Amino acid sequence: MNGDTSQDVCPWNVRFAQELPEESPYQPRDVIGRKDARTLAREILQMTREEFSRAFSKSPMKRATLRGLKRNAAVVLGNVGALDNVDVLTRALDDAEPLVREHAAWALVRIERGGSS
Repeated sequence: MNGDTSQDVCPWNVRFAQELPEESPYQPRDVIGRKDARTLAREILQMTREEFSRAFSKSPMKRATLRGLKRNAAVVLGNVGALDNVDVLTRALDDAEPLVREHAAWALVRIERGGSS
């Protein structure tokens, strides 16, 4: 049974599920859209605090913090290991947050070594 089918037949969901109101903070955001993880990671890594606040206003995503999302984005790109991510990771070495810089450096080393830790 795939994930969609199990959600459709789950007695709990059948009984209690409701459509989200249009103004719900849990509605999908345009900034995320149908982007693949790598594209989204590159965009988040380049996001300013203002862009983050605007994109995720009144959203549970703000709990993750831009700092945390950028760290995770660097890890995603390091794990992907593609050379075309080097440019965005190199720019992240100048980020104001030490945590982001540290993970960008880790990702660059990982890419340089061909994916090994």
